[in-house]
Amino acid sequence: MTDKPSPQDRLVAAAFGAGWTVVPRLPERLTAWAFRTAADRLWKRRGKSVLRLEANLARVKGTSPGDPAIRALSRDGMRSYFRYFHEVFRLPSIPIEEIVARMRVTGAEPVYDNLAKGRGVVMALPHMGNWDQAGAWFAGTGHPFTTVAERLKPESLFHRYTAFREGLGMEVLPLTGGDGHTFGTLAQRLRAGLPVALPAERDLTAGGVEVQFFGAATRMPAGPGLLAVHTGAALIPAIPYFEKDGWGLQFHEEIAIPAEGTRKEKVAVVMQSLATVFEKGIAEHPEDWHMLQRLWLEDLEPREPKESQEPQGSQETGETGETGETGETRP
Repeated sequence: MTDKPSPQDRLVAAAFGAGWTVVPRLPERLTAWAFRTAADRLWKRRGKSVLRLEANLARVKGTSPGDPAIRALSRDGMRSYFRYFHEVFRLPSIPIEEIVARMRVTGAEPVYDNLAKGRGVVMALPHMGNWDQAGAWFAGTGHPFTTVAERLKPESLFHRYTAFREGLGMEVLPLTGGDGHTFGTLAQRLRAGLPVALPAERDLTAGGVEVQFFGAATRMPAGPGLLAVHTGAALIPAIPYFEKDGWGLQFHEEIAIPAEGTRKEKVAVVMQSLATVFEKGIAEHPEDWHMLQRLWLEDLEPREPKESQEPQGSQETGETGETGETGETRP
């Protein structure tokens, strides 16, 4: 990358570096309290990120952002969001045996059955709970997989996050700045009968697939649906969420691909089906949906739509990452 990192970028990178170094060395109860306290302080300030979270949660609950119930829910949401970061810093030091013991998984049979038959699986997830922990569990129980990550700023942070995820057993492909063959590599992995995991409910390119989501239009990245249509892999939604002393992961039934229609039409149907499953998972665990950014089209700044449903575009894969208004980064 040629862009010079901003002071904020450098500060975020330094904070993450310190987190991975210092947090595992301190008592877990102390660091958990510190992250929870930070979440509460940010929630009380009601900055742009918190207000956006409340507006998004209001759509999920079918009420207004001014509803007192939404205010309470957003506090739980910020605590969940900061729990994610707390756990990210501790994950490399948690034994896989502990991760497995504290994990409650339901509906995983279609994933295992397809992989056992040599058929690739696209696991599509919303930004919920701790998907890095879910990835550590999946890879640690004998199923290493491939995912995609946006290049964060500064470059050092991207490399740290990549190393962190690779240490958990993931193959991480860069969304941009790589060899330009990200989609092709994902397709190769799927055709070889291997799993791929992609966060999939937020598109930043203005070239995604328009879907109805909690009663309003948004765009989802075409990648998960396009990979399934293009390779014949199974597309299986997965909903990660937090439990009090552990984690939950619910797999849903495979998304059916229409027998008729153009590829673009098939992808549109598949992504709408995926959005419907995500609605159910988010509605069941709204506090664990970490959407502190604008999502629905009517909330976004107008942008020219792009055609992005051809497989050569690496932007289609669906992973994004950004430094948000909280100063936090979640790719």
